[in-house]
Amino acid sequence: MKYLWLTLFFAVFIWSGINPKDYFTWILEVFPAIIGLFVLALTYNSFRLTTLLYALILIHCIILMIGGHYTYAEVPLFDTIKELFHQSRNNYDKIGHLAQGFIPAMIAREIVIRKNIILYPKWRAFFIICFCLALSAFYELIEWWVAILSGQGASAFLGTQGDIWDTQSDMLMALIGAILALVLLSKIHNKQLKVFIEK
Repeated sequence: MKYLWLTLFFAVFIWSGINPKDYFTWILEVFPAIIGLFVLALTYNSFRLTTLLYALILIHCIILMIGGHYTYAEVPLFDTIKELFHQSRNNYDKIGHLAQGFIPAMIAREIVIRKNIILYPKWRAFFIICFCLALSAFYELIEWWVAILSGQGASAFLGTQGDIWDTQSDMLMALIGAILALVLLSKIHNKQLKVFIEK
């Protein structure tokens, strides 16, 4: 499992770094995936995660690397979807922001449950959703700071595509992602968590 994960990660990472649309944007988009890889490597023996979580984190890393290669506004498949459904913009970045709520929700859920931080399920769900919204808002602040520091060079990183409500819709997608993760995956996650809880 570990070697398959690493093989897939580095295969997509190498592909994404070969002649990307813009190297500055590529670095900005792929950097969180690299940080994630280091965190997972450092905690693999001391705090091993469920198989579900490793799979979700890999999916999130791949989403970031695809966005880094093409820029979020120019992913070809979503250009095709834009034309087919007469959309006003390439919406690949909305997949990224949905994942920005979906995957962190499950990471937070695993940590909160295994560390016995919040025992009541309803309060736990409330905390996780709030955490994901805070994370999404913080990421929007990072985008803003990058835009100020780098000027026009950050336009591909921001990926607003002229949408004045891009920030708000990004956070909405993270909120939807967090709720969907808790609704769809909690039962599966609980089954995998039993292995760690029963130890």
